[in-house]
Amino acid sequence: MPDQADAAPSTPPVAALSGITVLELGQLIAGPYCGYMLAGFGADVIKVEPPRQGDAIRGWRKLHEGTSLWWRVIGSNKRSITADLRQPEGRALVRDLAATVDVVIENFRPGRMESWDLGYETLSADNPGLVMVRVSGYGQDGPYRDRPGFANVAEAFGGLRYVTGEADRAPLRTGVSIGDTLAGMHGAYGTLAALRERDQNGGRGQVVDVALYESVLSVMESLIPEYDLLGHVRERTGSSLPGIVPSGTYACADGLHVVIGANSDALFVALMNLIDRPDLGSAVALANNAGRSAHGAAIDTAIGAWTQKHSSADALRMLAEADVPSGPIQSAADIAADPHVAARGMLTRTALPDGTEVALPAHVPRLSRTPGTTRWAGPELGAHNREVYGERLGLDDAALAALKARGTI
Repeated sequence: MPDQADAAPSTPPVAALSGITVLELGQLIAGPYCGYMLAGFGADVIKVEPPRQGDAIRGWRKLHEGTSLWWRVIGSNKRSITADLRQPEGRALVRDLAATVDVVIENFRPGRMESWDLGYETLSADNPGLVMVRVSGYGQDGPYRDRPGFANVAEAFGGLRYVTGEADRAPLRTGVSIGDTLAGMHGAYGTLAALRERDQNGGRGQVVDVALYESVLSVMESLIPEYDLLGHVRERTGSSLPGIVPSGTYACADGLHVVIGANSDALFVALMNLIDRPDLGSAVALANNAGRSAHGAAIDTAIGAWTQKHSSADALRMLAEADVPSGPIQSAADIAADPHVAARGMLTRTALPDGTEVALPAHVPRLSRTPGTTRWAGPELGAHNREVYGERLGLDDAALAALKARGTI
């Protein structure tokens, strides 16, 4: 056996989705988030953007040197090309590209791609193995298919907004476009399922139909069967979680809040002992979740009385020592400074096109052999025109210059 020092260096594993090529159409969040997830694990995602202005998300929220930092996240690992889909010549370029890829992602309103002669029937005629991911507010069929649907509308329609907020106040939204992100995740999952089916069963692709509202509805736990069988309509309950007690947010002496979840029987006893309420921990009526749920307000009051005597740091330390699940409510600054986040490598430093380094969230979930990576931040508009059009369609510099002069790219 050779010495370890003499052993040949190991070859880095091939990325999990290496060899998969994706053409991403559409703008903003849901479709591009699907592409972001696939690109993070090695798929070659070619992002098609309108010439001159690019994807609208390039101008959303906080900017650095004129470009949104959000774009640098959601555009990471993608190659950016331009094509004006309003021009027949631009649509022809996209159709030719679609014939060379495994997946097309689009998030236009249903019927728009067909009006451009870029629908699934057209594209799959040239590329029978194509998987087409279609993201829209309400899906590709049904009476609401033609309605515009953004994440805020989908979150309301799918039931999330109704149960979010305080009981006596108007429904609230989360601080991010969660409906879009959920749709993007479902799109990525559907992509992988469709690709596996294609490769296992004869090479024919199919459509992955992702509706924003359905992506929201799918994570609403037992909301529907509770209504269907019991007539129960879940209502807004603020930071508590009726039916699962204790599980809530509690104020501390320093004005900060902590989250505590002690909803198993053993954890409840441990928590009650910690807060000097062994009488509650040993009460027969509170021995199981059903009993605790009937007395949730009293239990929350007892926990809140204890947390208000301690700083958030002290409360969390004691809760951890008692092995009771708990945690702080962290801001961006807190996350950036958290040692566990750092130890897990959840923030990865990446150079922007101007050389400035910035922290971006790492790609999840973590794969043990072929983890996702951030190879580059969201690129400049059209940065890969020459590369992609040259390698896939054989266009030379003169052809590209002519397309650019006509405003096609």
